[in-house]
Amino acid sequence: MKRILSALGLLSITVLLNAQVRVSLHESTPGAVIPPEIYGQFSEHLGRCIYEGIWVGPDSDIPNVDGYRVDVMEALRALKIPVLRWPGGCFADDYHWRDGIGPRESRPKMVNSNWGGTVEDNSFGTHEFMDFCERLGIEPYLSGNVGSGSVEEMAKWVEYITAEGGYQAELRAQNGRKEPWKLKYFGVGNEAWGCGGNMTAEYYSDVYKRYQTYLRDFDGNQLYKIASGANGDDYNWTRVLMANARNTMQAVSFHYYTVVDWNAKGSAINFTPAEYYEVLGKAVEVENLLRGHIAVMDAYDPEKRVALLLDEWGTWFDVEPGYNPGHLYQQNTMRDAMVAALSLNIFHKYTDRLKMANIAQLANVLQAMVLTRDGEMVLTPTYHVFRMFNVHQGAEYIPVDYNMEYIFSPLGRPLPALSVSASRSADGKIHVSIVNPSLDKSQNVDLSFDDKVKGQGSAEILSAPKINSYNDFDHPDTVAPQPFKVFRIQKNVVNVRIPPASIVVLEL
Repeated sequence: MKRILSALGLLSITVLLNAQVRVSLHESTPGAVIPPEIYGQFSEHLGRCIYEGIWVGPDSDIPNVDGYRVDVMEALRALKIPVLRWPGGCFADDYHWRDGIGPRESRPKMVNSNWGGTVEDNSFGTHEFMDFCERLGIEPYLSGNVGSGSVEEMAKWVEYITAEGGYQAELRAQNGRKEPWKLKYFGVGNEAWGCGGNMTAEYYSDVYKRYQTYLRDFDGNQLYKIASGANGDDYNWTRVLMANARNTMQAVSFHYYTVVDWNAKGSAINFTPAEYYEVLGKAVEVENLLRGHIAVMDAYDPEKRVALLLDEWGTWFDVEPGYNPGHLYQQNTMRDAMVAALSLNIFHKYTDRLKMANIAQLANVLQAMVLTRDGEMVLTPTYHVFRMFNVHQGAEYIPVDYNMEYIFSPLGRPLPALSVSASRSADGKIHVSIVNPSLDKSQNVDLSFDDKVKGQGSAEILSAPKINSYNDFDHPDTVAPQPFKVFRIQKNVVNVRIPPASIVVLEL
């Protein structure tokens, strides 16, 4: 092992690399199933995520089906999205569901006070969201209003959606839906420590227990109740909820964004190599948080009955120039793709407790899957990672081990010089996702399996001309997956040469 010092402007990066990395994959050792919900998404009434991103209305000149964008729906279908969280976020605790039902022309307008003061017409409400999920085969995840709402309002929302009879069911039928929907995931508030009410953990734990009491299971529907969890590494919040409310919840959430400095988040597209390594180092710190929250939960719930959900995560940079600061529109570069790939590889390791993750957000906001401009749409580098990695959904995790080496950022953040995750799908195929974050060093990797590898195998690679390359409406395919053939199979060893700053998914 040796240290290589590379000068980057006035800063330096310390890189620890070997010429050859041997990775042992133990496919004969049974592993946990990777929940598809790890690949969940998040859609908030924020900027152009809902309006223009998903919904344009049936009278729009943009091609649509009953108001839903055709291009976006087709793009999202290819991701095999398992679960979608809505309507927030901070917006959830300002949202009153009755304003979003009935004839669209009669729905009251509202000011989105959280995000840029936009006036919304509530044309996208409960029916539109549930129908959207139904069309794409997505499990809906609703965030209920605790901050400014009432127990009665939340209870009747669940009844409106899931009950077969009674007044709320009759009202639903009058609004065009006779049959009830199935609703599994329900969040009791959002960020109760902040925009969801500025509560203490002790106070919220009592509020949670009160609200969840009245969330009934109607006519065979069974709710999966989620408590509003911690901000980052606030382990005390998780401790209080587990101590006071663990018997009344199926899951507790927490949020983690990749932000190095909240006062100066930096540009999404103009950044130095040093800033690149700093962001990636910050992204992988989510593993420490996972371990911390899981340790707290294990102390109260060794049987792992209560799940941990990371229902908001992703990069957060400064808004692109010329856009409303409250709309959080940012471009999406190869750096974002690296953050996504590194994060997903980490999530796979903790799925005995981590059962869902929801990247923020679906369209036009933060680390989005797609960007739209009027009738145009582009797929982001992050979209391509989610499409390439969706082979892990519902597959059996394969344990891997190798000598971990690190790249140290200027602020001393350790970044693994290689990230590897593997799984076996129901049809016996093995998929290996490999990330090389180094900007200037290739990695020669020997993947060593317990048994002989059969067949020829195939692979895709995601890389870019520059680490800050991105897709825009004039150049939609600057960053896109390509076939990858730089690997050899010899009995039970697969040798792969991973180029700098690239992501490879192998199928064997």
